[in-house]
Amino acid sequence: MSEKRESVLAGFKAFLMRGNVVDLAVAVVIGAAFTNIVNSVVKGIISPVVGAVGTKSLDGYKSCLKSPCAIGPDGQPTGVEILWGSVLNATLTFVITAAVVYFLMVLPMAKYLARQEERRKAREGAQEIVEITELEVLKEIRDTLVAQRAGGGVGGQAGSRDGF
Repeated sequence: MSEKRESVLAGFKAFLMRGNVVDLAVAVVIGAAFTNIVNSVVKGIISPVVGAVGTKSLDGYKSCLKSPCAIGPDGQPTGVEILWGSVLNATLTFVITAAVVYFLMVLPMAKYLARQEERRKAREGAQEIVEITELEVLKEIRDTLVAQRAGGGVGGQAGSRDGF
């Protein structure tokens, strides 16, 4: 039983120590903090500007589906209200959050990774050219040695298989 318990704990520890889990935990914490900033901007700046036509906040926009929409004498609302202003507010918050994440995080990171990939390919291309050049030199040396053994002399090309 203790071996099974240790293997379960070891597996759980390995799961927690994976890079993906740690990265995800950091992303959740940063995302929560970032959400508070975006919500404050939407509620403090965007909503009042958009709501300047009628109310101070988008949350005040609503429609009555079943009349009369009011507060009854017992303090309970009567009728059925559709709070479309709250939906609009949440939609704006989402769009602004997505735009900020895309333009400030995703787009710059994509450009950075593309530049890194170009640099890596350029390095590999240069390394491949050097390797090809080294290979050609080694072939020439081999052909010269083969020619020397065959009695063709130092500068002779007799016996060259690659035509060098």
